[in-house]
Amino acid sequence: MTRQRRVVFDTLLRSTDHPTASDVFMEVKEALPGISLATVYNCLDTLTHGGMVKQVCMDREPSRYCANLRDHAHFHCSRCGKVLDVPFSAGKALSSSLDLPEGVRLDRLEVSLRGLCPACTVAAGSGTDFSRPPQAPNLLSEAHQS
Repeated sequence: MTRQRRVVFDTLLRSTDHPTASDVFMEVKEALPGISLATVYNCLDTLTHGGMVKQVCMDREPSRYCANLRDHAHFHCSRCGKVLDVPFSAGKALSSSLDLPEGVRLDRLEVSLRGLCPACTVAAGSGTDFSRPPQAPNLLSEAHQS
């Protein structure tokens, strides 16, 4: 492990907010002023392929990185962008609740959840019922009102 990889890895170990490569770069730059963003990307790529960190992809947003290697889901707040780890219930294999086609070998299971984090729920004054899907806005009727 090179010094640069060690500093990048240590940064991820201390982080619970699933930083992007740019976030990691900004923090690592304090310890290693001469490091480039390309080097941080290379370190993250090596650490990911080496199984030391997970790359978390959320739709079309920049990849984030997570040093938590235990099985867990990721909750993404659609208001503030915060990403939280959500552990699976102990003793339950999530894959056992999936109806996979016969002969499929599952190598990795990724679960992403979206909604409002506790702080954004309070800020929004939301009494949202998350057991029902949100209603899509009626764009046609809104257009006629203007």
